[in-house]
Amino acid sequence: MKKVINIIKKILVWIVVIVAVSMMIFTIVSVSTFNRNDRHLFGYRAYIVLSDSMSKTDFDAGDLVLVKEVAPSTLKEGDIISYISQNTENYGEVVTHKIRELVTDANGDKGFITYGTTTDTNDETIVTYPFVLGKYQTHIPKVGTFFQFLKTPQGYFVCIFIPFMLLILYQGINVIRLFRRYKKEQMEEMQAERDKIDAERMKNQKMMEELMALKEQLAKQTEDKTAEENTKKDKTTGED
Repeated sequence: MKKVINIIKKILVWIVVIVAVSMMIFTIVSVSTFNRNDRHLFGYRAYIVLSDSMSKTDFDAGDLVLVKEVAPSTLKEGDIISYISQNTENYGEVVTHKIRELVTDANGDKGFITYGTTTDTNDETIVTYPFVLGKYQTHIPKVGTFFQFLKTPQGYFVCIFIPFMLLILYQGINVIRLFRRYKKEQMEEMQAERDKIDAERMKNQKMMEELMALKEQLAKQTEDKTAEENTKKDKTTGED
């Protein structure tokens, strides 16, 4: 039973380690790549969807979309693209919408009329080639929502701080246990040494007692022999 409990403990510790390290890696990667026009991740740019303008057909707010840089001239109607918005309401933001039509603007620059499938309403301005960031490839549901949560104090506390504190606490408990085991073994060694010394002392004491007994026995034998010799001597003198 104890062995099973130890195995479960090790599994739980490894799970916490993996979660903590994964959260750290995810945080570093996401901060350095998500919503960054100048950064690539394996040839893809990653953007967090901010609205449900495409939720009817493709992805929702909070999803993470991956787009790949392509030549704008290769794009066609029906493709989904990410671009830097020039619209009044969200100027400068990254928008991912579907191409409705290929057109040329008033300046003669080629571009696209885009729209969100949820509202089916054309965007305010034509997206010309310089503002195209890439072609939509796929999306990962709710990763953006999780990332936004992770950037909050609550998200940091739950996803990063608590796992690492659990690891530190676990290691601290292990250190205390090892220290207690060391002290116990040290005390046991000291007690064993005392017991050994006591045993030696008892052995020596017993030997001394045996020697004293032997000495007394020899002294008594000597006295008896002397007394016997004196007795014989007295008898001899009396006969004379």
